[in-house]
Amino acid sequence: MEIVERSDTSSVSTLNMNAPSRLNALSDEMLAALQSHFDALAGDQSIRAILIKGEGNAFCAGHDLKQMTQGRQSPDGGRAYFKDLFNRCAHMMQSIQKLPQPVIAQVHGIATAAGCQLVATCDMAIAAHGTRFGVNGVNIGLFCSTPMVALSRNIHRKKAFEMLSTGRFIETDEALAVGLINQAVSGEQLDQCAIELARTVASKLAVAVKIGKQAFYQQLELPVEQAYRYTGDVMVENMLHRDTKEGIDAFLEKRNPDWTQ
Repeated sequence: MEIVERSDTSSVSTLNMNAPSRLNALSDEMLAALQSHFDALAGDQSIRAILIKGEGNAFCAGHDLKQMTQGRQSPDGGRAYFKDLFNRCAHMMQSIQKLPQPVIAQVHGIATAAGCQLVATCDMAIAAHGTRFGVNGVNIGLFCSTPMVALSRNIHRKKAFEMLSTGRFIETDEALAVGLINQAVSGEQLDQCAIELARTVASKLAVAVKIGKQAFYQQLELPVEQAYRYTGDVMVENMLHRDTKEGIDAFLEKRNPDWTQ
């Protein structure tokens, strides 16, 4: 049994975190497996959208606290292990946004601490009603500083700080209202709605989505004037692509485009 199981249907790849007894915690093994899959998917042109889900009763409960406690046994009290762990986790999270394909979190049960970070990091998220989200490390004396990076870039600043400093959980309606997720659906509809969203994205011109995803995250880091200059250059390159010309011609001629990708 693999700790992350990959299954591909047409142009959508589903990564199923498969450690239900540990609530799919981001253990050393889970981080390594996710990173390995992301590295492979980065160069897989047959895949145009990616779903991440969790087996069992939870999406992901964050870092593996038992494993972290074991790390304290080293002579330095765990300093080197903790530094390496958070660096590996940060690298994995950043890999998601560097992938050419959109990544969608399919969330149920709970998404806490680094699990909530994973939801916030994905390009989109869809959750079952009743899912609970939290960056609740403060409840055990550990402020969720690394999950804060993704969370504070997704939702209102004051709401993010409230969640981080109180450890309070929010459920799907509030997560939808503050922008942490895109859709809230019934548990019975979750699989179908998630795959439909992935297939919709996958049906678009792959090179355009790849260009757009890269530009989306890049422009967020720029002042407005620079962002317009940068995205203007991006649109020029996009317009000059053969398949973009074909898409526009097909629209004007009222026919389906004959794309090469």
